[in-house]
Amino acid sequence: MPAAFAAAWMARDADALAALFEPDAAFVNVVGLWWHDREAIRRAHAYGLEVLFPDSTLTVGRTTVKPLSDTVSVVHARMRLTGQSALGDVTEPGARHTIFSFVMRCGADGWRCASAHNTDVVAGAESHIRTEAGDLRPADYRT
Repeated sequence: MPAAFAAAWMARDADALAALFEPDAAFVNVVGLWWHDREAIRRAHAYGLEVLFPDSTLTVGRTTVKPLSDTVSVVHARMRLTGQSALGDVTEPGARHTIFSFVMRCGADGWRCASAHNTDVVAGAESHIRTEAGDLRPADYRT
């Protein structure tokens, strides 16, 4: 799944990306946007690949698979994203690292994703804290 997801991303093919998911799949992105079916996942990624990430590179790192049964597995993958579109005062966005969680199910048409969740890795943080101004910022209580 991680390799197929990255291949569809790199091809800028939202249809191929969406085809990796079950019709009623769920997807939660890095800021908590939650899409509830394959078509919503396709639309969101079509927009993202056109506006936020048209020149991006997505690479797959360490991947683990934990079978829960003969037909269900949880897949975790580290991903690295570079080349995100500039916005505001950020003219050259840096690399982002995420961990994807995919719940995979094998059915009549092979393995498809039932649920995906993408989480940004925030170096040096163990949580987030909301400031009095309403901003969300990384927090480390150990220091």
